[in-house]
Order: sequence, then structure tokens, then C-alpha cells
Amino acid sequence: MINEIDKKIDKIDITEPCPTEEPFRQYYFIKKARGYYRELAKKAGRNLTCSIQTYGCQMNVRDSEKLTGILEEIGYTSSDSEDADLVIYNTCTVRENANRKVYGHLGIMKHDKETHPDKMIGLCGCMMQEPDVVATIQKKYRFVDMVFGTHNVFKLAEIYCNRIEAGGQVVDIWKDTNLVVEDLPVKKEFPFKSGVNIMFGCNNFCTYCIVPYVRGRERSRQPEDIIREVKRLSEEGVKEIMLLGQNVNSYGKTLEEPMTFAELLQKVTEVDGIERVRFMTSHPKDLSDELIDVIAANEKICRHIHLPMQSGSSRILNQMNRRYTKESYLELVDKIRRRIPEISLTTDIIVGFPGETEEDFLETMDVVNRVRFDTAFTFIYSKRTGTPAATFEDHATKEEIQNRFDRLIKRVSEISGEEICRYKGQVMPVLIESVSEQNQALLTGRLSNNILVHFKGDPSMIGEIRDVSLDECKGFYYMGNLV
Repeated sequence: MINEIDKKIDKIDITEPCPTEEPFRQYYFIKKARGYYRELAKKAGRNLTCSIQTYGCQMNVRDSEKLTGILEEIGYTSSDSEDADLVIYNTCTVRENANRKVYGHLGIMKHDKETHPDKMIGLCGCMMQEPDVVATIQKKYRFVDMVFGTHNVFKLAEIYCNRIEAGGQVVDIWKDTNLVVEDLPVKKEFPFKSGVNIMFGCNNFCTYCIVPYVRGRERSRQPEDIIREVKRLSEEGVKEIMLLGQNVNSYGKTLEEPMTFAELLQKVTEVDGIERVRFMTSHPKDLSDELIDVIAANEKICRHIHLPMQSGSSRILNQMNRRYTKESYLELVDKIRRRIPEISLTTDIIVGFPGETEEDFLETMDVVNRVRFDTAFTFIYSKRTGTPAATFEDHATKEEIQNRFDRLIKRVSEISGEEICRYKGQVMPVLIESVSEQNQALLTGRLSNNILVHFKGDPSMIGEIRDVSLDECKGFYYMGNLV
């Protein structure tokens, strides 16, 4: 992919007027930015480094891969350190404490920039889609060089050039867009697996969630563009694809020629070289019988569905604007497990949503006990300014909410340990991902159902799919041996 883009960039003549058509406009600015980079590197007397600090969801992770790809194409060398010459914070704003964390980092960066005035700092992502945040940055953090949002990540090279030429802070925020720009550089975190955006934005407007306001309304990529990207990734050696969207089950509704997510998923599995396909995230109200049938019939599709429940109380679900009930959620789970008995189900649960009573909480505990999730990501409700729920009246005390949360965590952990151990003694294929962080003598990989496995092996096996015996269950992962 990079070689193809290099060829396209090399054909660009920056002495000619800038193209208006994307992505050729961005190729123009990448080539122009290379010249600015060489001047800065010559002044520093060394190659320059960049660091993307990522907060939030898989969508932000994918955006950061795009940012890194563009900066490396310009000439920068990637680093994990905030001591890099160019640092970009790709922000999340789902919870207000995420905003506070970014402001904390900026306080540190202010002192760093005073001693290193040539350092460049950028802010992007969901937090930047909030007008109040941008106003604060412009007033209190003038040392920040580049400010841009979720809709124009692809414009990084152009924004970078504008910053060099302007000599001061550049703010480039789009309120919304229907534009999807393809064929720009991407630096994958792993050479053997990759995320692929299939859609952007969200139309659901759950009352606690800021995402539709900062990521915009749903827009689906053209299926032929998605398949072309998957084929290119396969040619680069990628074996596992994760299809990404705020609600993948509503894919295709904005296309001129509608296509269901199930149809797209089937097409992706037909690409030669792709051995595993995952997706994230599903909304329970939109998960179709067609999708269940496609998963059941195709072994390439990983046996894992993340199905956010949020609450087990139909009353609270209505307050959340989730548009399903406790009963319909349980019916969906039963339907999935009848067709795909080996499926691993994980979920999200919010405790302490405004107005939640002890009876509502016990409804949630009832669903947890009946579904028996492999893993549940649990959260205490955090008021998010700008969402309808932020104006709802609280009834429970902090102590009551914490007590419920502790009870939920305890029960979820008990069930998770029991459910994950049901595979003990089996031999299952594992995608080997890395050397274990805890023990350098071990490798770490994932089963199709997303459970981690640690075992002895040679690092040269990373990126391969190997059969491993699941010998010892440790509650949330396995110790095994290569077969």
C-alpha cells in the first residue's frame, strides 16, 4: 500500500496548483510537508520523531493508525514517548474525566514547549468536536499548534503545512461531513491483523451518549471500497480483519444501493488470505436473523459478539433510548445461542443511571445470571454534559451506587471465570500476537472467541495461527502448549 501511495505522491508536482479532488489533494500536501520536514530536521541536526497518544474506542485507534501513516510518509519516525518532536493527542469525550485527563497532559506540554519551542503539539478526535472545548484551547492553550476533529483526520498533512506557513495555531473543525476519503497511508499496529472502517457516525442518540454529536450521523462506505481495502490488506499479509463502526448492524442504510451488514460480512470472508473476521460494535435492536445465519454458516467469522446491554431494566432501557426491552434482549441471546452454541458473548453495563432503583439494578443482575457473559465491561454512570441524561434527576446516593457496582463486579467476575474455563482440555486455533508482557519466555495469542492464551513458543511464530491445547484455565485466560 505504501509503495502504491509513494508512486502517486511522486507524480504530484507541488509547483502546480493544488488539486481539488481527494485523495490527490492530500498527496500534494504530503509531498509539500516533506520539504518542511527536511528543513526542521536539518535545523535540529537529526531525524524527527512523532507520537500519537490515543484515547477511547477502536475507531480512535484506527484513526491513529491513519495519522501515524501520514506522518511517517512525511518523514517522521514513530515513538511511544510524549518527548517526541511532534505529539498528537487523539481524544475521547465519552466521559468528562477524559477531557480533564487531556487538559492535564496539556499542562505538562506547556512547560515542555517552553524549553523546546520547536516541538509541535496537535489535538484531534471527539473532544475537539465540542465548541466549548475548542474555545478553551484557543483561549488558554495557544501553544497548541494544530486542532482538528473526527471528520477531517485525513487532512493532517494539509493542516501541518498550514501550521508551518501560518506560524501559529491552526484550528480546522468540521461540524459534519458525508465525505469518506480512501487510499491514504495507514501504519498498522500489527502486520497480521487490521481494523477496517465500514461506516462512520451514529443515529441512535442514546440519552447518555455524546457520540452522535461528535462523530456525526451514520454514513456507510461503499462496499467495493471496503472489499478493495481488505484485498490490499490480505496481499500485505493480514490474516484477521475487524470491521469497525459505531453500530455495524446498521451498515448500508445510507447507500444508494443498500446492502446489509450480513451481506458485507459474507463478501469479506470470501477474500483470499483472510482467515478471521471480527466486528465491533453491535446494537441489540439491529442484530438480524440474517446476520446470525451468516455467522453460524461461516467458520471464518470469529465466535464472539459484543452485545452491549447497558441495563437489564426495561424501564431504564427506555430512559436510555435503547429501543429494546429486557425480554427482547434475552430472546435475542437465546436465538444466537441456538444457532451458534459455541459463541462468546460480552457486554457493557452501566450502573447508577439517573433514576435507577434497587429493583432496576436487580433486573440487571437477573440478566447477568441468565445470560452468563464471558466478560462484561462495567461502568458507573458518569454525567456527560450535552446529553439528555445529564438533565435527568438522580435518586440513588453515591454509596448505594458504589454498593451495586461492587456487587455487579463480584458476580460478573465469578461467572466469567466459570464460563471461560469451559474450554479447558480442548485444542483450539490461536492467532499468535506477541511475546507475553509478563513473561518473555511465553507467547500470547487469541482464540476465535477473543480469549487470551499464553504458551511457550518461538517469536518467529508471531502472526501465525497454530493449534494450542488449553491445559490450565486461569479464570480470564489460559496457559497452554503448542500441539
